[in-house]
Amino acid sequence: METLTQRTTVIDATGLILGRMSSVVAKRLLKGERIIIVNAEKAVISGKKKNKVREVKEQLSVGHPWKGPFHPRRPDRIVRRTIRGMLPYKQPKGKLAYKRLRVYIGVPEELQNVEKETLREAHASKLRCPFFTVAELAKEVGWRGEL
Repeated sequence: METLTQRTTVIDATGLILGRMSSVVAKRLLKGERIIIVNAEKAVISGKKKNKVREVKEQLSVGHPWKGPFHPRRPDRIVRRTIRGMLPYKQPKGKLAYKRLRVYIGVPEELQNVEKETLREAHASKLRCPFFTVAELAKEVGWRGEL
């Protein structure tokens, strides 16, 4: 991995609402910032787990297993895909912004001692409804990794 520059931000997704975090990150990517998201599996999704899992499973049934469209099942890929949905990724500026994003499950060794930022505006403590983590969603839709 390249060395961290001052324009690289490391964001800890623990306890952050997925959609709110994604919109903030997408806007910062478009401004030219490099962003690394760690603990992607600990981001939360608001709503009832049963309903959200049903929605995702319906979406997964669309397409052909070999020809696509392909849908993410790993927590880091789910977060990455959510952010991609908020970028104009078919335009050159969106493609460049998307390339500046890195998402990890857990915290890689090279980022252990780096100061991590959190987003106050996306914190799940504001939620007054049921919520669950991205890792729980991933497990329900077929991810075989460790929680």
